[in-house]
Amino acid sequence: MTETAQTASRQEQKERTRQAILASALELARTQGFAQISLRQVARHAGVVPTAFYRHFESKDELGLALVEQSFSTLRRMIRDAQRDPEVFEHIIDAAAEVLVETVKQSKAHFAFVARERVSGSDAVRQAIRHELDLFVSELAVVLARLPNIENWTSDDVHMVSRLFVRNMVTNAEEVVEMPDGRPDLEEQIKEGARRQMRLIVLGFKDWVS
Repeated sequence: MTETAQTASRQEQKERTRQAILASALELARTQGFAQISLRQVARHAGVVPTAFYRHFESKDELGLALVEQSFSTLRRMIRDAQRDPEVFEHIIDAAAEVLVETVKQSKAHFAFVARERVSGSDAVRQAIRHELDLFVSELAVVLARLPNIENWTSDDVHMVSRLFVRNMVTNAEEVVEMPDGRPDLEEQIKEGARRQMRLIVLGFKDWVS
């Protein structure tokens, strides 16, 4: 094996170990809460020695911040995909409710982590979640600024309504996290509730004087 191939192999192994640590922390946090788990528990669950943990993360807070980043990458991808799809944009409310529920179902562990840690996590993790939500508000505001009746609003007002949408999405995402598996009736109920709430916000667009 060449030196370049050996280096690539070591990098791949390092990344696999890092992902195993993140997955183990996410799984343990789901049952015990992130604040309650120890680094030794995470290392044991991931199948690595405790010293290996510190080759990837300097502290538990750094591990938590990595989980926040991993969790919100799904949300960022969701909003960017929506911008590229004209059909989603044309039917943005119905599509948003559908995409939100499906995205949360596919990444339930990550959304559960965010739901718990945004109110009960360490200061560093709570601030990171708040920062990510603010970034999400800004990205969504770019999309919303293209909607009818809103294109001439001030930037502050566009961000205000974007924050309303994000708060609505967070609430509905947390309902999906709590939803038992195999309950399509509850899933449809959450989708319909999200649609109605978003329509109520949109109805105020044409009468708002920015």
